[in-house]
Amino acid sequence: MNLVIVESPSKAKTINKYLGKDYEVLASFGHVRDLPAKNGSVDPDANFQMIWEIDPKANSRLNDIAKAVKGADKLILATDPDREGEAISWHVLEVLKQKRALKDQKIERVVFNAITKQAVTDAMKNPREIDGALVDAYMARRALDYLVGFTLSPVLWRKLPGARSAGRVQSVALRLVCDREQEIEKFVPREYWSLVTTLATPRGESFEARLVGADGKKIQRLDIGTGAEAEDFKKAIEAANFTVSTVDAKPARRNPQAPFTTSTLQQEASRKLGFAPAHTMRIAQRLYEGIDIGGETTGLITYMRTDGVTIDGSAITQAREVIGEDYGKQYVPEAARQYTSKAKNAQEAHEAIRPTDMSRRPASLKARLDSDQFRLYELVWMRTVASQMESAEMERTTVDIAAKAGSRVLELRATGQVVKFDGFLAVYQEGKDDDADDEDSRRLPAMSEGEALKKENLAVTQHFTEPPPRFSEASLVKRMEELGIGRPSTYASILDVLKARGYVRLEKKRLYGEDKGRVVVAFLENFFAKYVEYDFTASLEENLDKISNNEISWQQVLRDFWTGFIAAVDEIKDLRVAQVLDALDEMLGPHIYAPREDGGDPRQCPTCGTGKLNLKAGKFGAFVGCTNYPECRYTRPLAADSGANADRVLGPDPVSGLEVAVKAGRFGPYIQLGDAKDYAEGEKPKRAGIPKNTSPSDVELDMALKLLSLPREIGKHPETGEPITAGLGRFGPFVKHEKTYASLEAGDEVFDIGLNRAVTLIAEKILKGPSGRRFGADPGKPLGDHPTLGGVAVKGGRYGAYVTAGGVNATIPSDKTQETITLEEAIALIDERVAKGGIKPKRGAKKAPAKKAVTKKADAAEKKPAAKKAVAKKAAAKPNVAKPKAETAAASKARAPVKAKKTAAKKAVKTAAKKSAG
Repeated sequence: MNLVIVESPSKAKTINKYLGKDYEVLASFGHVRDLPAKNGSVDPDANFQMIWEIDPKANSRLNDIAKAVKGADKLILATDPDREGEAISWHVLEVLKQKRALKDQKIERVVFNAITKQAVTDAMKNPREIDGALVDAYMARRALDYLVGFTLSPVLWRKLPGARSAGRVQSVALRLVCDREQEIEKFVPREYWSLVTTLATPRGESFEARLVGADGKKIQRLDIGTGAEAEDFKKAIEAANFTVSTVDAKPARRNPQAPFTTSTLQQEASRKLGFAPAHTMRIAQRLYEGIDIGGETTGLITYMRTDGVTIDGSAITQAREVIGEDYGKQYVPEAARQYTSKAKNAQEAHEAIRPTDMSRRPASLKARLDSDQFRLYELVWMRTVASQMESAEMERTTVDIAAKAGSRVLELRATGQVVKFDGFLAVYQEGKDDDADDEDSRRLPAMSEGEALKKENLAVTQHFTEPPPRFSEASLVKRMEELGIGRPSTYASILDVLKARGYVRLEKKRLYGEDKGRVVVAFLENFFAKYVEYDFTASLEENLDKISNNEISWQQVLRDFWTGFIAAVDEIKDLRVAQVLDALDEMLGPHIYAPREDGGDPRQCPTCGTGKLNLKAGKFGAFVGCTNYPECRYTRPLAADSGANADRVLGPDPVSGLEVAVKAGRFGPYIQLGDAKDYAEGEKPKRAGIPKNTSPSDVELDMALKLLSLPREIGKHPETGEPITAGLGRFGPFVKHEKTYASLEAGDEVFDIGLNRAVTLIAEKILKGPSGRRFGADPGKPLGDHPTLGGVAVKGGRYGAYVTAGGVNATIPSDKTQETITLEEAIALIDERVAKGGIKPKRGAKKAPAKKAVTKKADAAEKKPAAKKAVAKKAAAKPNVAKPKAETAAASKARAPVKAKKTAAKKAVKTAAKKSAG
C-alpha cells in the first residue's frame, strides 16, 4: 500500500479515485505546524533557529497519517507545486520523523499542475526529493515576517497608542496607498482649454478634429491656459475655411496578451468581474480542485499560484483546434505562440493558468458551476484561447486639416482607427484600470487631400488637470508587481490585512488611506525609512528568490537584514511618545491642518482661540487636541477638513427651516437636523446614518432629507393590516413588518420599494426562518438510530462534515465522506467522542425502557395522583415512547400559529407575484 499526502480532503477524494485501491490518500488540511505566536520562536543569536509548534487542530490528522504510514510501503508527498506546498510536505515529514513513524518506507515528492487523471498519473511516474532550496526560502520568509511583526509591532503599541501592527510587505503596500493620498492632497489643478471642431465631408459624413497648431507653432494639451486665449482661437476658427492637408493611413498590428498569471488573473477579475483578489483566489482554488463531471471529480483549471506564462504543448494544440472549429482557420496563426516572463523566481517553472481541457467550452459547464465560478472559468478560457489566436490588423489614420482665417493659418488634426481583421479581439480584450476617451479608436470617414470641409460645430471647453487616481485593487496589484514588492500569491492576503486593520477602506472600487494607516506610514517613514522603501523591499525579494534557486544561504539573508533592523529599533526605544507625536505632527501637518479660508492660523484652536492644535494619542488611535487641555477640551479626528470628517452644512430643511448638516461622530459620519437648542429639553436632534459605500462628501441636501425621512411607511400588510416600513439599519437597508426584518439588496430600494415587493420579501423571510435557511435548520442526512441516543444524521458544518445523535457531534475523519460513511461507522465515532470528551447526551436521549415497564408505571400513577405528573414527565423524555393523544393535540395547537404564519406567507408570495405579473 502506498500512502499519498495532499492538502485538502476534496483533493484527496478525487486523487484516490484516480490512483485506485493500491493507494490511500490522506489530507493534511493545509499547514500542520507554525511558529508559536510568542517571543523567542525565532532566535537570531542561535543562527535563527526556529521553534515549530503543531497546530492543535492538526494533531489528530497527523496521528492518522502516522498510523497509516506504519503499514505503508511508500510515502508520497503530493502537496501543491509551490513554495508553500513544498513547506507543507517538509513539515509533515519532520513530524513523522519526530513520531518515529517511519522505518524503511521509500519517501517521494511528486507535483502536478492540474487535478486530472492524466496529470496525476504522469506525476507519479516522475517522483523527486523534497526541494531543500524551496524549503529554505519558505523558512526565510516566515522568519522575516515573524521578526518584523514581533519586533516592530510592540514598538508601535508603545510609541503610537491605538496602532494595530506592522508587517514587512503590508507596510510597503500601505505606503503606496498613503503616498497616493498625499499626491492628491498636494495637487494643484491647472486650467486649460480645448477647441474641438465638428467638420463634414462633401458627402455629409461628420467627424471631430482638435486644434493642434497655430501660426506655425504646435499647441500641446495644456498650452491654452486662459479663456481669453481660447476666445481668440475661437474667433479665428469661426471665420476660417477648412481644407484637408494630408491623409496618412498606416497599417498596425495588435498581438494578444499572454495567458493568465496569478497577478494578471487578479487584475482582470477585478476590472471585468468586480471580484476582490481574495475572492478570485477562493474561486480559482475551487476550479482547480474540480467539480463532478460524469461521476468523476475533475479539475477545470491548472494551478493558480504561478508567475509563469508558458503553457503545455498539448494544451496549445488543443487551443488551436478549438480556434479553428469555433472561429475559422483564418484565426489560427501559422506558428504556435510562445510567451516569456520577466519574473526571476522559482514560481516561473509553473505553467500559466489555463483550462485543463480546452475543449470544455464555458457554455457546457454553466449548469454545473455557480455564477462566480462560471464567470471566472469563462475569463480563463477566453484569455487562454485568445493568447493563441491571430493578431488583430488595424489601420490607423491621421488627417491634418488647414484652417485659413485671413492671414492666419490654424492646424487641426483628426485621428481614427479601423479594424481590418479582428483576430484575437473576436474573443478577448484586456480591461483598463482607468476609463478614458480614446480618440484613436474612432473611425474616420473617407477623405482625400485638397478636399474642402464644412464646419458644423465648435466646442470650446474649459478643463482642469486632475490629480492621479486612487488605486483600485487591480492597479495596486499591478503596481506592486512592477516594483517587485511581495509575490502574486500573497497580494490577496496583503489587501485583506490592510482592510481588516482599518488602515485602508475600499469605496467605489478605490482604496482610500485611512487616518490610522497614514499615521502608521508616517511613523515608519520617520523612524524606519529604509524598511518601507520600495527598492529595499524589492531587493530583499530578489535575495529571497536567490535562496529558492540555491544561490545564497537563507541564514545570511536574515543576518544581513536583522543587523540593521534591530539597530533601528534600539535607536527609538528611549524616545518619548511626545517626541514621536511631534515628528508625526510635523510630517502630517498639511493633511491634518488644511489652510483656512480666512487666511488665519490653521493650528489655532476654534474653541478657546489661544491654544494650538497638535497631534495626540489615545486608546483608540491618534487625534487632534488643544494645547490648553484640560482647560480646553476641544478634540477632533485627524482629517477634520476632509469631506469624510468635516461638519458640513448642506442647507435648510424646507419643512422645519432647521439646518441639515453632515457631522463627524465617534462612530463615523452622520446627518443631523438642527442642533440641541432647536429641540425641547431632553429631546435629541434627529439623526440619520449614511449608507455604506457612500462617501460623506457625496451627500447633498436632497439625499440627506431622504435619509432623515426614514423609516418610511410603505403600506399596510394585506393579511394583518399592520404597517410595513423601510429603513436603514446597522446592517444596511431593510423592510420591517411586526418583528420580521428582511434585507434589501440595493441601497436605493429603501426609498422607492413598493408594497408588493415588500410583502414578498417579508413572506420569504418568514419561510426561511431566523437561521436564513428555508423552513429552519438543515436536518442533515439520516443514517438510522443509535442504540441509546436516538436518530443519527450526517451534516456539513463550518469546519467540515460531522455526524450527530442526541446532541453529541463527532467529526468525520479525512478518509471518510458524507456520502460514504455508514451507520456503524457513525455510531463508533459518536461513542468514541462521548468516551474521550466525557460528554453527556442531551436530556431525553436515553435508551427507551420496555413498553411493558412504562405501562406498569403509568398504571401505578393512576393510583397515586402525586406521582402521575412525574411519570408523565419522565415518559415524555423517552424518545421512543408514543406521546398521549392529549399531549399530541396540545402540541399541535401550539404549532398552529407558526403553521398559519407560514401558510399566510406562502399565500402572500403568490398574491404579490400575481399582482406583479398583472
